[in-house]
Amino acid sequence: MAGRGAEEHPHGADRLCAAGDRLYSRAVRRGRVPRGDVETVPCLLELALLHPDPDDMDWLVPTSPQEVMTRLLRGVYDEVSASQRRMGSAVAAFEWYAGLGRQLHALTGPAEGSAIRVLDGLSRIQAAMDEATEACTAEVLTVQPGGIRREAELTEGLHRALALRGRGVRMRDLYTHVARHGQGLLNYLELMGDTVEARTLDEVIDRLILFDRTVAFIPANTDRTMALELRHPALVEYLVTVFERLWRLAIPLTAPLPDTGIEGISHREQSIAALLAEGHQDAVIAERLGISVRTCRAHIARLSETLGAVSRTQLGVRIAQVGLDVHRPGPPSAPAAFTTPDQESPTVR
Repeated sequence: MAGRGAEEHPHGADRLCAAGDRLYSRAVRRGRVPRGDVETVPCLLELALLHPDPDDMDWLVPTSPQEVMTRLLRGVYDEVSASQRRMGSAVAAFEWYAGLGRQLHALTGPAEGSAIRVLDGLSRIQAAMDEATEACTAEVLTVQPGGIRREAELTEGLHRALALRGRGVRMRDLYTHVARHGQGLLNYLELMGDTVEARTLDEVIDRLILFDRTVAFIPANTDRTMALELRHPALVEYLVTVFERLWRLAIPLTAPLPDTGIEGISHREQSIAALLAEGHQDAVIAERLGISVRTCRAHIARLSETLGAVSRTQLGVRIAQVGLDVHRPGPPSAPAAFTTPDQESPTVR
């Protein structure tokens, strides 16, 4: 039975089959289910989502959704920690090789064809961005994380955008949904006309700027005082693919956000519910959605009231029961390696 179940139910606890979802939800609602009901969905026993009732072995009781979320979060945390360690090692290696290359740089001058270049300091980042802007002839793709963009930031890079528009360069920008509420962004897009097309998502990856699909800029540290200039064709093509897939999932800025289909639950509250179900704390949720922690907590309070939950644990159960524990519609969560710090750095605009 176990072998056949593994073949028919090839999934983990983070994505149950339809039959498993129905039975586990029923077990959570009723407190237990007959052992015979699990014969067609052995995955619930294999994943330890159901276990025997010690008072009556003919019945199975559910593992609490909070415990399941904690178990999943622990696995994700281990993966994120490993990724962060690898990223730290890579940055350290870049710095080490950069130090070794200073003598060669002094003898031969800057390496014009470098596939990966570390830009240390805002002035070097600014100069490299200006150079890439001047050389750009066809297309700029950008990802802008965070919330509402301040008008000062938009004004700072406006000269670049106008220069690109003057050469007929097309621009496509990805923002979070929160950016829709910024009047500065709306004014900027009106000024740029059909030269710029903008779309939004619940979450985006960290800042990314691509010029003519030949050179890309990404942050190299959390405060964005360092950046990587990437010219390796394989790396640039990979980032273009990431952008294009997010773009297809995004919603045009001129189109309204879709209704959740659940009375009393807004689109943003649905996004918050999905991240709560993943086990994230309020500060992490606020950062990923580009809102303040205070606003995030206000939405959580309203969500609890709407769903009739009196505790955080009960809210997790209610979220699972009504089906708010996944991002729908919208893209999957961004990888943790692409966090979105609050601080800003020079961009193409």
